[in-house]
Amino acid sequence: MNISGKVFVVTGAASGIGKEITLELLAKGAKVAAVDLKKESLAELSKELGENSKNISTHALSVADKKAVEALPSEVITKLGQVDGVINNAGIIQPFEKINDLDYEAIDRVMGVNFYGTLYMLKAFLPDLLKRPAAHIVDISSMGGFLPVPGQGVYGASKAAVKLLTEALQVELLDTGVGVTVVFPGATSTNITMNSGVKSPISEQDAKAANIPTQSPKEVAGLVIKAIEINQPRVFAGKDSKFMNRLYRLSPGYATGLIAKQMKSLLP
Repeated sequence: MNISGKVFVVTGAASGIGKEITLELLAKGAKVAAVDLKKESLAELSKELGENSKNISTHALSVADKKAVEALPSEVITKLGQVDGVINNAGIIQPFEKINDLDYEAIDRVMGVNFYGTLYMLKAFLPDLLKRPAAHIVDISSMGGFLPVPGQGVYGASKAAVKLLTEALQVELLDTGVGVTVVFPGATSTNITMNSGVKSPISEQDAKAANIPTQSPKEVAGLVIKAIEINQPRVFAGKDSKFMNRLYRLSPGYATGLIAKQMKSLLP
């Protein structure tokens, strides 16, 4: 799919991976409807873009708010004229707790943003995407969506749900002009912990000392853009995601034990 001249909706667009995706799309000649929970962060993004801000529209809302999401397509089309793609990037993590200790408020919040937010966006925009000559959907899952991570069980379940939902959509849209991609980022240097209102169990220095590999949001964004251009169905972003995907397929028990051992040394 040629990105130039197209209009994309990006959730979680004001920071991290979403911001870098937005910048990459604009650099490719696209227009972007930037969706984020924080109105002030969207204002900062517009200010940072300067003259290029004329190529975006900003929409402050929670993707977990079904009514707000349902109203979004008409708002975007009114401001930007059309919709050619949706990138479901908004996501949060849970407190670093075992499932037995996690309260229902945290569970509902994670599932609401990660799974239902993605589902609401898909249901809202798919009718318009199907009318376009060519369109594309990108759903951001996680390495935790195919590999269990202790202390992030519900987060992983939400991302596993995104994985299967996206793969089902790929099958359902095979005979249409809508391409579908699911992305599995590994460890990425974003502010998702802070944005999720969650206290990290380890410091940045501890992570470096433990030799935990991370990638930049810009690296992930580049892979997302390429996937749209070549209609790539799956993207494993990061050395850890690629490695653990292969290992988990070969030996699920060993891969799970490896992650559990690493997390045990980091979690209180």
